[in-house]
Amino acid sequence: MKKSIILILAVSFSLSFYSCREATQEKTEDAVKAIGKDIESGAKDAGEKIKKGTKKVKEEIHEEIHETDDMNHDNHDH
Repeated sequence: MKKSIILILAVSFSLSFYSCREATQEKTEDAVKAIGKDIESGAKDAGEKIKKGTKKVKEEIHEEIHETDDMNHDNHDH
């Protein structure tokens, strides 16, 4: 009888451990998916900011070139 009780307790413990492990795995998978979405969103935002920054720098350089040409009385079209 003692062996039966120990066996039942061991099986119960194993099942509860497996259930907890399964729930933990699901929570981990959900967290990984959420992190992936955050990274994707952040990458898109960073890409857009880089494009805007590049465009702004390009415009500023273009203006600087034309101002320098005006100061030097250059009539070159750029």
